[in-house]
Amino acid sequence: MASSIYIGLISGTSMDGIDCALVDFSERRPEQIDFINLPIPEDLRQKLLNLCEDHPGQIPLLGEADVEFARAMAQAVEHILDKNRLKPTQIAAIGSHGQTIRHKPSGNTPFTLQIGDPNTLAELTGITTAADFRRRDMAAGGQGAPIVPAFHREIFSSAEADRIVLNIGGMANITLLRKTGIISGFDTGPGNVLLDTWIQEHQGHPYDRDGHWAKSGTVDNELLEVLLDEPYFRLAPPKSTGRELFNLPWLEKRLGKIGGALPEADVQATLLALTVASISRAITGIITAGEVIVCGGGANNSFMMASLAKALPGFKVMRSSALGVLEDSVEAVAFAWLAHLALYQTPVDFTAITGSSHPVIAGGVYYAGKRRN
Repeated sequence: MASSIYIGLISGTSMDGIDCALVDFSERRPEQIDFINLPIPEDLRQKLLNLCEDHPGQIPLLGEADVEFARAMAQAVEHILDKNRLKPTQIAAIGSHGQTIRHKPSGNTPFTLQIGDPNTLAELTGITTAADFRRRDMAAGGQGAPIVPAFHREIFSSAEADRIVLNIGGMANITLLRKTGIISGFDTGPGNVLLDTWIQEHQGHPYDRDGHWAKSGTVDNELLEVLLDEPYFRLAPPKSTGRELFNLPWLEKRLGKIGGALPEADVQATLLALTVASISRAITGIITAGEVIVCGGGANNSFMMASLAKALPGFKVMRSSALGVLEDSVEAVAFAWLAHLALYQTPVDFTAITGSSHPVIAGGVYYAGKRRN
């Protein structure tokens, strides 16, 4: 009998670690068996961040990081297999998102690039690997992102209430799940990426735990207005974004537009207000009441969660764990699900989310060799 157990791998915009989920698809609703997060080695993380910017001589760096990141993912797979006393032969496939280093969905030649060589991953683990999930959607005229809303539809849909699934990672994206079955989704803008960048730059911490630093500052309304004037926020869906737009130079340019320097904590407070305001405006622009299901790293930020609840008084705001799905693992489980569909050549309908012209079989499959033992 073919295995029903899959592994999902992803590292998001924040690049703070590799999420690895072990998932059983023997029933209609996927069952998460285990989830781990392994930190990315700092030297590799710096290479990845460097590749997100434009520098000369990046082709050798790209080739090295592609293989190194695959090796790091293979270590995560080995770790979760050992922890659960499983052999590679007991796993049907790995679904690997990899690491996005460029996402440019507009222009004459739109493209998206995720690295983490699936050949290396399949060879090191001995497990068939599905990867490169975004580019087929883009080839069909879509944005290539966000694609996880298709999985949200699978596990969070309700016939009793309209729901928004809000994922707050480096970027934030929302999925509208109407009780009538209608679905749509798009990136609202920055989630944690600017908050993480600012605290790393000025305090050396990887992130603002529970929003303590942001809570200690005061929102500067002049800066907030300047930040919210970004044209991306006014674009109609489908739309997607990333570090290519929302980064430290973007922030510093807008800081230069206001009179006088601000206390660093006030900037952090204003960045959190930007995330909350851009999310709440996006939600209330398409729906006026319902449930907001929050997942991703931002769900663990108690100050952000309280701020969202205050900004969305007509909604019941809750964490995804209230519905039985851990906040940190939703995306990793989604890529295990996409691997399951890829292996069975099942098309995924992203059309209402990304704007693609038709459903596509997302992901290429890299079959395991002789090391499945």
